[in-house]
Amino acid sequence: MLISRIALPFILTLACAAAHAQYVWLDEKGNKQFSDKPPPISVPKNKIIKSPNMGGKSASAADAAPASAADDAGKLQKPVTTASKNEDYNKRKAEQAEKDKKAEDEKQSAAAKAKNCERARSYQQSLESGVRVANVDKNGERTFMDDAQRSQELGDLKKTLADCK
Repeated sequence: MLISRIALPFILTLACAAAHAQYVWLDEKGNKQFSDKPPPISVPKNKIIKSPNMGGKSASAADAAPASAADDAGKLQKPVTTASKNEDYNKRKAEQAEKDKKAEDEKQSAAAKAKNCERARSYQQSLESGVRVANVDKNGERTFMDDAQRSQELGDLKKTLADCK
């Protein structure tokens, strides 16, 4: 009778352990799934980590390598969480702001270049028209351009206007 009192709880414990059979497998995102029911048929055998027919052991040595490779792939690939979504959103927002700033800078640069080109064309017309052009020297006195200075200035303007097309 003493033996039956000791054996009965031991047998019941073994029966309960068998009733609570656990399956562990990796889903397509690399997350571990736990269940008392077998995994879906779509789960490959190399992704099943534990099943009751394995005797509570993990997958065999042949299956362990692919499972660990899948585990590593799951670790390398971040799970989609609110924090990672927020991080991606902030990254895209910063990239868009940078693109917008660059586009605005290019637009301002193009407008400034167009304005400078228009001024250069106007100055070229003044020089080519033969009208007397006066300059102010460092002492504040006004001097007029002679023909040599005018031709030198026209040469410089043509170089400048070559970039304005």
